[in-house]
Amino acid sequence: MVPIRDENPVQITPYITYGLIILNISVFLYELTLPSPMALTVFFRTWAVVPEQLTESFLGSQTIPFDIHEWLTLFTSQFIHAGFLHLAGNMLYLWIFGNNVEEQLGRIRFLILYLTCGALAALAQWYFGMFSEVPSLGASGAIAGVMGAYIFKFPTVRILTIVPLGFFFLPLRVPALFYLGIWFMQQAAYGLASLSVPTNVGMADGGIAYWAHAGGFVFGAILGPALGLFDQSEEETQPL
Repeated sequence: MVPIRDENPVQITPYITYGLIILNISVFLYELTLPSPMALTVFFRTWAVVPEQLTESFLGSQTIPFDIHEWLTLFTSQFIHAGFLHLAGNMLYLWIFGNNVEEQLGRIRFLILYLTCGALAALAQWYFGMFSEVPSLGASGAIAGVMGAYIFKFPTVRILTIVPLGFFFLPLRVPALFYLGIWFMQQAAYGLASLSVPTNVGMADGGIAYWAHAGGFVFGAILGPALGLFDQSEEETQPL
């Protein structure tokens, strides 16, 4: 099922959601300007999370207990994508679900939720593949955190989805609880299945960071309420 939109209008201009989308697209356009596949590989290995390198940073000397750069990749990796479909899919989900959570939390707390869930999601994926040399990248862990918050705040909101049936596409309106609940269970199931096979951690060769998706979703469900998801939104308490 592919989501098209939700029936959940907002009363604000979601500047943070728009800004995140623009930033992700801008970084991807920069990737397209790199002169060779080798340069792109170097870019990925520098700014994405490479689990093996992150593990080495945890095992550093007593004088330098960790590599600051490797920790920064927990955040920089959230803005890197391995291909157009990877980018387009993530930005579609952020476009649909981000604005409502931003409206409810307010811009600063929404950004905190987004970046924190993205970093924790990357660590969740790292935990299940600490010595992988394949870079982990993409916004999906952060967006999964937004979705984890969304499902608890707006469980009955209808999501317009398209279900492919051969050459036909069936439009359906399903509650967010159903759509996002099924999505989460799929990610968790695929993550459990991946424990018995070598895992590619989110590169263009087909590897998908299922544990980052599932982990980000859980962290969003926890952090959302902690940041005030169920409080009265700022737009309801402050004049425009």
